[in-house]
Amino acid sequence: MDRAPGLSARLKLTLSYAGFLMVAGAFLLAAGYLYLTRARHVGLILRPGYEHAVVRQFAPTAAIVMAFLLVFGLVGGWLLAGRMLAPLDRITDATRLAATGSLGHRIQMRGPNDEFRELADSFDTMLARLEAQVAEQQRFAANASHELRTPLAITQTLLDVARSDPERDNGALLDRLHVVNARAIDLTEALLLLSRADQRSFPRGEVDLSLIAEETAETLLPLAEQRGLTIETSGDVTATTGSHALLLQLSTNLVHNAIVHNLPEQGTVWVTTSARPESVELAVENTGEKLAPQLVSTLAEPFRRGTGRIRSGHAGVGLGLAIAKSITQAHDGTLTLTPRTAGGLRAVVRLPAGPVAVAPSRPAR
Repeated sequence: MDRAPGLSARLKLTLSYAGFLMVAGAFLLAAGYLYLTRARHVGLILRPGYEHAVVRQFAPTAAIVMAFLLVFGLVGGWLLAGRMLAPLDRITDATRLAATGSLGHRIQMRGPNDEFRELADSFDTMLARLEAQVAEQQRFAANASHELRTPLAITQTLLDVARSDPERDNGALLDRLHVVNARAIDLTEALLLLSRADQRSFPRGEVDLSLIAEETAETLLPLAEQRGLTIETSGDVTATTGSHALLLQLSTNLVHNAIVHNLPEQGTVWVTTSARPESVELAVENTGEKLAPQLVSTLAEPFRRGTGRIRSGHAGVGLGLAIAKSITQAHDGTLTLTPRTAGGLRAVVRLPAGPVAVAPSRPAR
């Protein structure tokens, strides 16, 4: 950015130091002059015209002293300002590197814990977060491109087959094309929802997580019954502030994930809500296979799939838990995933409590 020419910070500090020193010297010289010219008030006997003699003898000495103070102030101020501003030069160099896209460097300033050290440490923290976010976005873009390329390639193949054999019955081909196209649409909508949650561009209002949990359970009950599963909901009124649509999507993703990745039959999904003085919780647990903690720690990453998630008819697009995590973070909350000892997964969403008072617990359904 072009800026108007002006004095550098170092030169401004130098002039300030020199000016302050000159003013202090002038006050000292004035005080000495006044003392000498008014010495009679302290008991000295002075000759007539003493004041004029003092001025003639004092003026050259005062001029030499002021000149010395000016030179000393300029030289000393320049050196002192350069030493004081040296940490800013390192921070400026790091900023210029970051502006070119290089986020891997750090200032790592040593020395006393002063304002410059605090600024440098804050800048290093910002660089670390930016580097992590850029890497995550690049990884997400690469995964999204890969996921979108698959249905597009399948669609292209099906269309080539249909064009190469016009006499062929294309009923089954159209059905397959419809499924592939629906998957591409679901993936695109999931990406848009994820982007919307990340940007936090949504209206907020009072929301009761317990009602959202019940609505989710009722919506996904047919899918659970189809798989021979049971959904149990219980808990307290859990008031929070946020987007009803996004929190409903959050609950739906967690419960859908718990249904799809469950036991083949006679499995259970538990959906509970609880309230604390400063936070509310939505917990979704399910039966299922035993999961390694290392795998569970990566399930909320975009396009990450655990055991049996790739070929399942209801496996989704690999963004369910990633969207749930983004929605939670957009509401200033946390999503914690832990494996159950008996098998399955426990997902706990913790959000800030809303203004509504806590009501008595609701019976299990």
